[in-house]
Amino acid sequence: MFDFSLVIPSMNRTHVQRHQMSNSSSITEFLLLAFTDTRELQLLHFALFLGIYLAALLGNGLILTTIAFNHRLHTPMYFFLLNLALLDLGCISTTVPKAMANSLWDTKAISYDGCVAQVFLFLFFISAEYSLLTVMSYDRYVAICKPLHYGTLLGSRACAQMAAAAWGSGFLNAVLHTANTFSLPLCQGNALDQFFCEIPQIFKLSCSDFYLREVGVFASSFVLALGCFVFIILSYIKIFTIVLQMPSEQGQHRAFSTCLPHLAVVFMVISTSMFSYLKPSSTSSPPLDLLVAV
Repeated sequence: MFDFSLVIPSMNRTHVQRHQMSNSSSITEFLLLAFTDTRELQLLHFALFLGIYLAALLGNGLILTTIAFNHRLHTPMYFFLLNLALLDLGCISTTVPKAMANSLWDTKAISYDGCVAQVFLFLFFISAEYSLLTVMSYDRYVAICKPLHYGTLLGSRACAQMAAAAWGSGFLNAVLHTANTFSLPLCQGNALDQFFCEIPQIFKLSCSDFYLREVGVFASSFVLALGCFVFIILSYIKIFTIVLQMPSEQGQHRAFSTCLPHLAVVFMVISTSMFSYLKPSSTSSPPLDLLVAV
């Protein structure tokens, strides 16, 4: 006789899978983490984020206009700095305005499409920014270690190609990560423990075993980021070797004044990114994650 008990578990599994998929497809919005439920503190957070955002707009806007209208600054270093300012504006404009709006209007919601767009744009700008920082380290290496070949190695065409490669790598990385993230079935609710849509938080909502996929995705990004980091470190080892051999203290000061700010930005980007994306999900602490994100 045919054993119907073999069919029932299979039917149950199919029903569960369909239910999981339906839960994922039925999500129309996500709920972002609110800084506080107290109205006065919400308005304070709005004011603080507004100040940060206006400072970013003013600072990067001054960089863009100064470089664009001063022909003496039409050099490779300032060309890359102009691209960095554009990426920084895009990155902060992806997350901060929505957080300000939520604090001002006392809401937590972001639409599903808005969350997808936020994940894609944030990854695009931050990945392109990291790639551009790598290109900028090469610019400093050539300028200090091979000054006689600077015009040849970093002509206008070469600079445009390197900048395009940085933007293109950011776009490709964002497409792959966004498609992988939102292809997961979601059945653990729609609340995110972050004030913007972030991949690790979306992974926590998955109803499938996402561990291998998570490891695979971030391993590929880690290898790429590690390659860029090693290139930056090797470049600066050679740069500092040459700078410390300069007989003029004024020359050393000028070289350090262009290199140290770049290194500070690299360290900030790498340290916060590693903490946010490479730590195990089990060790996640919402208050600390929020602080690092800010």
